[in-house]
Order: sequence, then C-alpha cells, then structure tokens
Amino acid sequence: MLILMINNKKANNRRLLFVVGLLCALFFNSSFIAHSPFATAHAFHTSITRVDYNAKEKSLEVSMRVFTDDLELALNKDNGGRKFQVINGDANDSFVEKYVRKHFALRNVQKQKKTYAYVGKEQEADATWIYLEIPCRESINGFSIEQAIFFEIFEDQTNLVNFNYLTEKKSYLFKGEQKIQELGF
Repeated sequence: MLILMINNKKANNRRLLFVVGLLCALFFNSSFIAHSPFATAHAFHTSITRVDYNAKEKSLEVSMRVFTDDLELALNKDNGGRKFQVINGDANDSFVEKYVRKHFALRNVQKQKKTYAYVGKEQEADATWIYLEIPCRESINGFSIEQAIFFEIFEDQTNLVNFNYLTEKKSYLFKGEQKIQELGF
C-alpha cells in the first residue's frame, strides 16, 4: 500500500510538473500570447535600436524593434484617438514615419537633426521592426542621438541603442527624462 501511494505521488508530481510546464510554454510563447484571448499588456516597456555604419554607402542603417501594441497605442494617441492595427502590408507607414520623426533623431555637432529616409516596417509576432537610413559622409564625433520613443506614454519606458561605428561598438540607455545623449566616438 505504501509503495502504491509513493508511486501515485510520483505520478501526480510528474503530471503536475507536466501541466505547469505546458502552461509556462503556452503563456511565455509570444506568438501564443499575441493571438490569445487571454493576452494582456506586457509588464515592461522597452525598445531596442541597432545603428550600423555602412562604410561603402556612407550611411547609418537603423533597425528599431518595438512592441507592436505600444506602437499602436502611440499612433492612436498621436492621431486623436484613431484606432490603428499594425500588420504587414497595412497603409500605416506614413503614420509610423511621422511618429518616429518626432521621437528619434541623430544630431550633428551644431545640434541640427540629420535627415533620414524611412525605409519601412515589418511586423513579426508581438514586435514591429522599423527601418531607417541616415546618410552620413562626415565623422560622427560630437554627434548626439535622441531616442524618446514611447516616453510620452509610459513612465517606465527604456530604450536601448546599440551603435556600431567603424570598429567601435557602444550602447546607450535612454529612460526617464534622458532623451538625448552624446555619442562617445
């Protein structure tokens, strides 16, 4: 009888571990969450931006990864409450571009915003990639970068920028009132 109880207890523990593992897999899988009726807003607010210098083209290539629901919320707020759904092939590029131009910039030594081309966006799972290209024929010594995406929406918003220029790699963290930082190249 004792052996049967121990075996049942082990079987129950295995079943419990299996169920807990299954629930964790379901709830932590972003594609499940993004399409689940149980989906809720994520608990943290962050974006990641990568800037790579293309020496051949003399330009900076920018890839910005943001949460799609945060982008939709920002577009809603920026456009008088109009509802947006960001998906591949939508007609929202002009709205995304306008929003990004308000909150992201590379500034030269004279503190003037560098012009850049909005290349497009790509939505995947719960994230949207935004692509920009900044012509840059001069040295970036003394330049600064502004990354204030979603600061007007979330007090805890954090934006990480990874910058690769020539042979150097630097990371910059933007949060709170810190919207602009000098590049240390």
